[in-house]
Amino acid sequence: MSQLPYWLAEALAAERSPPRPALQGRQRADVCIVGGGFTGLWTAIMCKQARPDWQVLVLEKARCGSGASGRNGGCMLTWSTKYPSLRRWFGDSEASRLVQASEQAVADIASFCQQHAIDADIRLGGAVYAASNPAQIGRLAPVLSMLQEHGLNSWTALSPAQTRALSGSALLQDGYHSAPAGSLQPGKLVRGLLRVASEMGVQVHEHSAMTHLQENGQVILHTAQGQVEASQAVLALNADMPGQFPAFANSILLVSSDMIITDARPGEISTLGLERGQAVCDLRTFVHYWRSTPDGRLMLGKGGNHIAFGNRMQACFDQPSRHAAALQLTMGRLFPSLATAPVVQSWTGASDRSATGFPFFGRLPGHQRVLYGLGYSGNGVVQSHLGGRILSSLLLGERNAWTDSGLVRGPLAHFPPEPLRWCGAMLVRNAIRRVEQAEDRQHKPRWLDSRLAACAGMAGKTDHAKPDAVHG
Repeated sequence: MSQLPYWLAEALAAERSPPRPALQGRQRADVCIVGGGFTGLWTAIMCKQARPDWQVLVLEKARCGSGASGRNGGCMLTWSTKYPSLRRWFGDSEASRLVQASEQAVADIASFCQQHAIDADIRLGGAVYAASNPAQIGRLAPVLSMLQEHGLNSWTALSPAQTRALSGSALLQDGYHSAPAGSLQPGKLVRGLLRVASEMGVQVHEHSAMTHLQENGQVILHTAQGQVEASQAVLALNADMPGQFPAFANSILLVSSDMIITDARPGEISTLGLERGQAVCDLRTFVHYWRSTPDGRLMLGKGGNHIAFGNRMQACFDQPSRHAAALQLTMGRLFPSLATAPVVQSWTGASDRSATGFPFFGRLPGHQRVLYGLGYSGNGVVQSHLGGRILSSLLLGERNAWTDSGLVRGPLAHFPPEPLRWCGAMLVRNAIRRVEQAEDRQHKPRWLDSRLAACAGMAGKTDHAKPDAVHG
């Protein structure tokens, strides 16, 4: 049975407004954006800021925020610890620019929300990365040394006491803190962006899934009950892209992220030291990540539990988590005082993991007027703001650092076709799990290192430079 994720349900209950009307009949627009999540709405807003005269129209298949934007962890994380991978794919100069831009975007999102009275529960308590077992100790050191060498290091080493105090868990050690980060309520943010976009004159139609598009001088986008003729279009579908456009079948891998949230226990959250809203991750490949809420709940998530064969948007991505019991056990291990805390909801989401670990943008193959962006790979809360800058710059015909970025060259790497992709990904996931289980026991068999390396070659490279907080 499908359900609304916790964040979106809370935001809609506070909003108390009916869905935006579905598209009926024929409409004309300068820009039609398909997808009413972070990427689509940031793009719409930035276009209207630059060109108030443009008619911008958004089509959303359900309610705005019903996809990843309303069901992620709400962790505002940057690309700083992905710096080695950024250098490998985009070169030194662009890697530095993207790290700095991602850190600036945290402040930009907070400033935008303040300016437009969006109460998204933003708390800029920073980010904490720390080891949850002895094998993870020192894992960040080479990355932070490289950042330091290039004048980009925003991370501060924590003492054992500081690590426990900022992570909330006595289990964590070897911690680091970065100030430009934090957490927010993603459902409130996406619905706030919807309100601001509407106030700017953006026309939004919910329950208006695109059925197909065609381009012949103009772009014609069809829904069940209407169509839009637009000068340009943007596909901001993220995890839905490969199902609708076979050209992206091997560009991403759909991986689940599973989350639970407790009832409100503000006293215990304060005792744990998590009341500032810092986002915390351990140093696994498929990380555990957590943050508190302003009313004193704890959200805990973990990525990499389910991998979709054929990149199909399966029902489990819109249902209570199948792994809620395991997450609750992890919560008790990390926070013994919350071991018996009631879990009020669990939910799941699909993360569009690219082969590089970074989003990619471009023009739809065979089209001149249709742009796209996807592949946030679990880091989308902050990076979708950058995606809006990229797509709006392209729509406006600008020539700047965003349109010249290597992120705008389309997918730079691919996964193998099915069934090799799924089989390889499952081998990688299972090997990683066995490695991490062995690490938890403080013993890693040497043969697993070679097995993991071989599997990674089948399914695409696994980036250990930064743990992917799937769905950010």
